[in-house]
Amino acid sequence: MMKAKHLFLTLSLGASLLTSCAQMGYQKAAQAGEVEHVVLVWLYKKGDAATRAKIIETAHSFRDIPGILALSAGEPLPSPRPVVDSSFDIGIVIRFENKEALAAYEKNPKHVKAVTEVLKPASKKIVVHDITVK
Repeated sequence: MMKAKHLFLTLSLGASLLTSCAQMGYQKAAQAGEVEHVVLVWLYKKGDAATRAKIIETAHSFRDIPGILALSAGEPLPSPRPVVDSSFDIGIVIRFENKEALAAYEKNPKHVKAVTEVLKPASKKIVVHDITVK
């Protein structure tokens, strides 16, 4: 009886943790053929908290664009390691279903408007890396 009770408690805890992770937005690992779109942004006003917040909020508004599987946006994590470049102000990572979804996103009116009205006017430099998952 004790073993059954212990097993039930363990399974219940495991299910609870998995549900919590799903609710917090943890995503499955990237699958072959998906595309990671990495955007690094340097602002004209380095460290401008209001502009940084506006760009991050705008990036999060893309979540409902078709073909997006996951999206995260934030500030660089400073590091003393020489290999780490944390000179940018904002990093955005978007995972797409495939390269066709990325191409559609680039033309999506919500994305085009955000780039034209929010991102470009505030950015001194923008670097984009697109990675095909293997």
